[in-house]
Amino acid sequence: MAANLDSFGRIDRRPRQALTPDLAIASLGAGGPSLLAFGNGKSYGDSCHNDAGALVPMRSRRAILAFDAATGILTAEAGASLEEIIAHTAPHGYFLPVTPGTRFVTLGGAIANDVHGKNHHVRGTFGCHVTGFELLRSDGARYACSATQNSELFAATIGGMGLTGIILSASIKLMRVGSLDIEEEITPFSNLEGYFDLAEGADAANEYAVAWVDQLSRSNRGVLLTGNHADNGNFKTARSATRLSVPFEMPFSMLNGLSLTAFNFAYFHAKARKSNKTLSGYGSFFYPLDAVGNWNRLYGPKGLFQHQSVIPFEAARAIIPQMLEASREAGQASFLTVLKRFGAVASPGTLSFPRPGYTLTMDFSNRGASTLKLLERLDALTTEAGGRVNPYKDQRMSAATFAAGFPEWTELEAYRDPRFFSDFWRRTALSLSAHAPALAAE
Repeated sequence: MAANLDSFGRIDRRPRQALTPDLAIASLGAGGPSLLAFGNGKSYGDSCHNDAGALVPMRSRRAILAFDAATGILTAEAGASLEEIIAHTAPHGYFLPVTPGTRFVTLGGAIANDVHGKNHHVRGTFGCHVTGFELLRSDGARYACSATQNSELFAATIGGMGLTGIILSASIKLMRVGSLDIEEEITPFSNLEGYFDLAEGADAANEYAVAWVDQLSRSNRGVLLTGNHADNGNFKTARSATRLSVPFEMPFSMLNGLSLTAFNFAYFHAKARKSNKTLSGYGSFFYPLDAVGNWNRLYGPKGLFQHQSVIPFEAARAIIPQMLEASREAGQASFLTVLKRFGAVASPGTLSFPRPGYTLTMDFSNRGASTLKLLERLDALTTEAGGRVNPYKDQRMSAATFAAGFPEWTELEAYRDPRFFSDFWRRTALSLSAHAPALAAE
């Protein structure tokens, strides 16, 4: 069947071939198209697409299978969303130890991309809290994987972008907290040097830390947002509470230099006026854009590119200002410009994105060749500094850029299921292989 399974960036929109989980499972061992599990479509690029084969949408398999309130260990099917996990476990005093910027990611997707959050310096990546999972491979066998059982497959699957098989279910260890509410502190900074001077101390003193940067301001001003869970015992959840929505396709991008200059000015001064401690709900602190349905439509019919890089500590103060300046020189306005500090907590995953350093994220409306040229420049600045570009945020990085950032890709290729492919993997890793033509035709 054909289905609308676009990525969140919406760069390459088309009907895509899909098989239900039951049909996909039945086809294993009997030939058929190449496969790739598809969660909730929150990846920005083509790591969630398999246009030469079929996708396997997993949201139909989202049951919570077990939860131990004494240990905080939850087991659920891979299609369960983080929102559903929060709703199930919060009344018992638990929260996700690591969460990305949307609660609509699936459990399987969070593992496959080894997502990170605002507290990498304390908790590492999502994969650090996975105790095990059941993996279905094309030989028809189901593999119980953990740090001690099928450990090579366990490591390859965490951050493996779905290429080792279909995660059927997984167990994660939740974090006990005193409240879902966050005691948030807002600290404005007038330039990036001000941010860098604050960042290490902010990490040391807080569970969560993230900075918003006014990318259109030549001073690179912004605000540092830090937070810790309150102790007020509030565990009320709000599920899918979208207050606003973009109801239809915009004929052009609403996020241009003029509109974003006004937005950035208003946002900076609104936050600066609140430069003290406030009590924030978990939704507004972790997932502010979840409250706006279909907000990616604001970028217009051509979609958006997101560029996320990590720059080593020793190069960050020099390189990150150059990246922001390059985007301004290119006349590209970024709606979301975020800086975070990654710590030294190692992931169990073979191909996990975070490494010690600073991570910069920028979003750009797709303006064709000029945007692609800028993104190549950002890639070059990243790799020259010894950094890497995030694969699951990417739609167009070269194979050379990928290999420079992830020399470990050969380890994942060794454990990739021969029936599982993605457009990203064909475009990057397989083009690096001497056997690429034969592999890409499968």
